[in-house]
This record gives sequence, C-alpha cells and structure tokens, in this order.
Amino acid sequence: MILVKPSFEIKSMMGGDFPDDSPLEIIEKAGRTCYKSEGLTTENSAENFVKMITKRGHESVIEHSALTIKFVIDRGVSHELVRHRLCAFSQESTRYCNYKGGVTFVIPLWLKDLGEGKYHSSFKPTETLSNATWLWLRSMLAAERCYTELFGLGWSPQQARSVLPNSTKTEIVVTANLREWRHIFKLRCSKAAHPQMREIMIPLLERCKELIPIIFDDINIAGE
Repeated sequence: MILVKPSFEIKSMMGGDFPDDSPLEIIEKAGRTCYKSEGLTTENSAENFVKMITKRGHESVIEHSALTIKFVIDRGVSHELVRHRLCAFSQESTRYCNYKGGVTFVIPLWLKDLGEGKYHSSFKPTETLSNATWLWLRSMLAAERCYTELFGLGWSPQQARSVLPNSTKTEIVVTANLREWRHIFKLRCSKAAHPQMREIMIPLLERCKELIPIIFDDINIAGE
C-alpha cells in the first residue's frame, strides 16, 4: 500500500492564435471585437482591458482562454469536482486499472501524524500515531487485502473495485475556460467547501493568481 498527499499540475494554459499570445491578450483581442476598438490595442493594454471587462461583469469574454489541470486526489473529492458541468474530464478508471500490485490512497488532511510512503500489512502502530489514524490506516490495509484476494477468486478490476474506499487515489485531468475556473474557485475555496477540496484548490488558486493576474486577483479565500 502506498500513501500520498494530494497534488496538482498545470498541464496547459490556452493563449491565442500565435505562440506569443498570453491568455490576457487573446481575451483582449476577442473582447475588442465587441466594441470595434482593436486600434486601441498596445503592447501593455491587455491587463487594463481585462480588468475593465471583469469589473463590469462581462465575464463571457474570458471564456476565450482555458486552463488544463491534472489533479491527484481521492475519489471522494473527485466525485465533487466532476459536478462542475462546463468542464472536460478525463479520469483514471477503476474499471480497467489493475491495482493488485498495490493500492494507493490519499492521506486525509486531518491526519497530521501520518506520512507518505509504502506501508505493508505487517506495519505496527507507533506511539506517534493516534488511535483514529491507526484505525484509518488499518481500514486501508484491509481494503487493499480484500481487493487483492478477490482477484484470486476470479474477480475482474471492475468487480473488485467495489471494496475500494473514497480515500483511493485517482488522477483526473480537468479543462475549463477561465470563467468556469473563477466559478470553481469561488465555490471550492469557501468555508463551506470540504476540507480536502480546499486543501487542493486554495494552492491552485494562488498559483493561478501568479500565472494570470487580473483574472483571479479579486477572488478572496474565505476566512483570510
């Protein structure tokens, strides 16, 4: 059994028709079509233009650029993520992926006394592990054991997956336009969001603020 923490990787950021176009520049080019103000475009005008349209609530214009993110999260979080309908999803399939060589689980955020790495069925609890952590760890070891033993009884991956818990690691690639990412961040970084969702989305929001200023700068993290 392998335990990991959640992570993300930005796979691509959609610009414009030319290699040197940034997301803000393609948004400006599209938006100025509405006003026939292409002649006002300068080398540094994109940021002010995009700031203006977002302030006015003309967010349809920012749909002309998109981000593709690869997440490593648990199945429970992925079930919430795929509820966002204006996205493209490609997710690791438990129907076809065979984990009998070892199942990977994502460590819950609140288990502070557990580290990443390989754990075997012979693992014994230490004084540093709380009773709750040890109970979760035993449950994951038991799930992996049952999953593996079912293969020996002739079950296929799509059958054996029925014993895998929400903590099972999954990889999912998500593509959405920038307007939809704004919507996702507003929901998934709020206090009402699941702690494990906030764990992955807040760092992603901060990274997006660095990569694409103006688009995400006005989204404040709840409680901060």
